[in-house]
Amino acid sequence: MRAPVNGSASRAPADTWEHATATGNGRQGALCWGRPESGLRLTVSHERLFLPLHPPLDPPDTARILPRLRDLLDTGHYAEAAARVCRLAADDEPAYAETVWIDPLVGAATLTVTTHRPGPVRDHRRTVDTATGLVTQEWRDAAGDVRVEVFVSRPADAVVVRLSATGGFAGQVTLAPVDGVPPRPVETTVDGLELAARFPHATWPGALTGYRVRCRVSGADVDGPVLRSDAVLVVRTLLPGDPDPDPDPAVDFDALLAAHTAEHGELMGRVCLDLAADPADRAAPTEDLLAAPVGPALVERLFDAGRYLIVSSSGTLPPTLQGVWSGTWTPAWSSGYTLDGNLPAAVAALLPTGTPELMLPLFDLLDAVRDDLRRNARRLYGADGLLTPVHLSTHGRQNHFGPVWCQTFWTAGAAWLARLYVDHWRYTGDRDFLARRAWPFLRETAAFYLDFVPVRDGTARFTPSYSPENAPASTGAQACVDATMDVAVTRDLLTNLLAVAAELGVDDPDASRWRELLTALPPYRVADGALAEWCHPDLTDRPAHRHASHLWPLWYEPDPAITGDPVLRAGAVEAVRRRLAWWAGADSDEMAYGLTQLGLAAAALGLADEAYACVERMARLYWRPSLVPTHNRDALFNVDIAGGLPAVVAAMLVRGAHGRLDLLPALPAAWPRGRVTGLAVRGAVTVRELRWAPGTVEAVLWSAGGARLVVGAPPGLRFEGAPAPPGRGFEGAPAPPGRGFEGAPAMDLTLPAGVSVPLRAVDT
Repeated sequence: MRAPVNGSASRAPADTWEHATATGNGRQGALCWGRPESGLRLTVSHERLFLPLHPPLDPPDTARILPRLRDLLDTGHYAEAAARVCRLAADDEPAYAETVWIDPLVGAATLTVTTHRPGPVRDHRRTVDTATGLVTQEWRDAAGDVRVEVFVSRPADAVVVRLSATGGFAGQVTLAPVDGVPPRPVETTVDGLELAARFPHATWPGALTGYRVRCRVSGADVDGPVLRSDAVLVVRTLLPGDPDPDPDPAVDFDALLAAHTAEHGELMGRVCLDLAADPADRAAPTEDLLAAPVGPALVERLFDAGRYLIVSSSGTLPPTLQGVWSGTWTPAWSSGYTLDGNLPAAVAALLPTGTPELMLPLFDLLDAVRDDLRRNARRLYGADGLLTPVHLSTHGRQNHFGPVWCQTFWTAGAAWLARLYVDHWRYTGDRDFLARRAWPFLRETAAFYLDFVPVRDGTARFTPSYSPENAPASTGAQACVDATMDVAVTRDLLTNLLAVAAELGVDDPDASRWRELLTALPPYRVADGALAEWCHPDLTDRPAHRHASHLWPLWYEPDPAITGDPVLRAGAVEAVRRRLAWWAGADSDEMAYGLTQLGLAAAALGLADEAYACVERMARLYWRPSLVPTHNRDALFNVDIAGGLPAVVAAMLVRGAHGRLDLLPALPAAWPRGRVTGLAVRGAVTVRELRWAPGTVEAVLWSAGGARLVVGAPPGLRFEGAPAPPGRGFEGAPAPPGRGFEGAPAMDLTLPAGVSVPLRAVDT
């Protein structure tokens, strides 16, 4: 059995929707699963089909007890401070007596296809072609070959299915709600191949009141639900207000697929990774690759598959925890947008892999809930500006928290997202976006910190504070003060604000206050040889944890305060290694995207072995033969590392930050030769091609508007025909041992606008 040229083939059947093969157009999704003997199933979904649970609640009014909360935190009563918030919230709003969840993304319906053909079934396989989005199930029976093909058309905004067989398809098609019991009553009716659902409890303004699923059959001999010939099905999930186009009298499957491929394939084709894998491995079924030691072929396939899933689930909204797919009424964590790690991981590869337009849905989502973010800031902390919740779906209010998971204390979200706005400009060079969208968001986010962060004796204090989901070993309480993440995101925000103001020529009245707060931020801290997760000296680290939020300063443009300080840099290296040592333990069955965090930090530090260890573990333990990753080891359909794994691989091959571009900054020994095309870096530069082999690196750089930058070669190589001044390391840092890139040979380069510039580096 051979895999498609792009994608995967698998012999393994999928008996649940969580093991399904996925296809989507960003707005609608389809999960293909089941068996020919018992019925093939197609579970359809819609990006905006969030089941309304309850009206949005006002965030708790903790602003009125903020002095008391700070007193508790300052005197070490961390758990009591978190519990005090919960008591206040429940006293004011009885609904807060229990955990309040966001509205969940739910499946719309399941279409079941059963065949009326002579058995037995043999040679069953399923494939996904990531270049086209076509998912196929095929098998043989006593009468010949049977084939079921599915894709979700971008131009037509519909799921399209073709049923074909030797001698003509014979079978039955039925439509039903997804399995399970909804958490709120849902009234559904099915009339043939049309399903209507109503949410009678959703009576508050803006609530989704229901949806429809409509399946039309074309080109078939139909007797009710029975098909007596080959057929094409067109399935649409429609929410109130969605256009409902009249079906064409005849549907041309191949023409629809060609039109979809032109759009989808162009997005996928912007980047191509070739790690010189063995052709036999490239042709192997995915389950065989997953069962073998991780090699280049599996990394190539998962890099491609991850990009495919994020492209296929980026529509008018960004990917949720499950992308655009759901086969249940009760998805894990409501499958919304989790901002303290999951969503940033899912979108982490969109800019480096040259698809910046797919970031815009995230910014649109934030625009839609901007008033709620302002309400959070005002109610929780009496501050102006923006405060994001940890969990978000149909609104942006901070409703989800508890005495242990004290998420009202997490204030880093908007500043983290502000970095994504800045990066969108730096990758694209789009000054209109910078002025119209990035600048207002950054400025309003900074307004929160100017009000929220007190400065005592010349030092800013983050109280309350929160390092996502971890607790200091010295307290055991997630409530804390001065989390390193809070300091890092604020430092990044204020630094970027000042740079953007200079870029736009804005003389902002708050600029002096930004500088004062920036100067007052507490320094990063090293404790027991490692970068500390909390800047406060009384809070001790607990490295046995899935999150690594104190490494945030290394995930995007590495903070010069760390990379330029030998002590802090060594502490960051040690922090990466301690987290990895925990992950290597037998009991570390945890969320996969924590490995994305470690991998990005390792690549930024030039730690090739450590970055590869993250990629290897993600590839080996967190993907199914369906080419969909999981949150935990073989548990919970989840797309976080669909974005995270390609992002780490890209960061290992090309790193662009602070006006410098380094080639192969963290190349592992496992990839001695290879080629990648289309990677993007900050400065609006595209690495059109990067080739490497032992002793040689070749690159072609291009910039639409022209650029000036310093280009670094891997250690031991020197650019031909160009001077290699010593010591042109990243932010002046000393050259680390091994395959790090700081201190490597470099040259100043000017890229003319729209002109490809080739480079070649060879052994010195």
